[in-house]
Amino acid sequence: MRVKIWGCRGSLPVAMPTHRVRAKLQVALKAAAGRKFDSDAALEKFIADELPWPASHSFGGNTSCVQIDTKSPEYVICDMGSGLREFGVSMMMAHGPAKPQIYNFFMSHLHWDHIMGFPFFPPAYIPGNKIRIHSCHPDPRAAFLRQQSAPCFPVHLDQLSADIEFVAMRPGGAITVAGARVVALLQNHEGDSYGYRFEKDGESVVYTTDSEHKPEDVEGAARFVEFFRDAGLVIFDAQYSLAEMVSLKEDWGHSSNISAVELCHQAYVKHLLLFHHEPAYDDTMLYQIWQETIRYEELMRDGGAPPLHVSTAYDGLEIDL
Repeated sequence: MRVKIWGCRGSLPVAMPTHRVRAKLQVALKAAAGRKFDSDAALEKFIADELPWPASHSFGGNTSCVQIDTKSPEYVICDMGSGLREFGVSMMMAHGPAKPQIYNFFMSHLHWDHIMGFPFFPPAYIPGNKIRIHSCHPDPRAAFLRQQSAPCFPVHLDQLSADIEFVAMRPGGAITVAGARVVALLQNHEGDSYGYRFEKDGESVVYTTDSEHKPEDVEGAARFVEFFRDAGLVIFDAQYSLAEMVSLKEDWGHSSNISAVELCHQAYVKHLLLFHHEPAYDDTMLYQIWQETIRYEELMRDGGAPPLHVSTAYDGLEIDL
């Protein structure tokens, strides 16, 4: 399987302001002072090898949208945050309006930052496309209707030309979609959210966002350890620091990088991807959190924990399993 991140921010989309763009340029120009680049390839190598990560990259600003490529003709996408617009544009470039496709969506929950991309998803406006929205919530269609009703949006949900179907799921019940086995798990979040585990050909991906993991909840932790067990990749909501999660932002429905490492170590996960980034954090702050998470994982490994690769999500990232 292959995973592609189209949006990884939490709560609301963000854009990089001018002063942060200029700060990146200053770092790059200082590093390149006195250098001569004979080709674009040499310049690209300098950017890739010598510039600090926050100067040469950006985490992006789109909210949650993750594509899981199962090597099936059908598409599998987790959540419909603002990153869905760019995914939809890429689909139009790849297929155009004359080649209908099947899109399978799996909804963690129905808060606005996770459905706001759907009104701007071009394939939804094209006859022949099939859109299947899988959810464990009792009436997901109601949320989409409210979003695309006056005065919020000028195009009503029923005016979309694609064939749109809402597919009911239940936690713990396995279904097969696009050649993959999919199981949902109830998570701790206001209004309920659900994580999903995708399995195919011996590989597994877990998508778990908008889930709060309280340190004192031993029984809850055991459920997630079993859900994560031996996964090749766990995409994990790490929006808050541990201090925030247990104090000012307790019961806000999100987790931390520390909880992520501890649960993944217990479950023998191979790769942890930090996700659902705090919108107030800039690229430098998110990079620091990533590096601190790596150091924490190394300390746990020195204590006898199994190896765990830690990376962090950014818009456009692709991971092969």
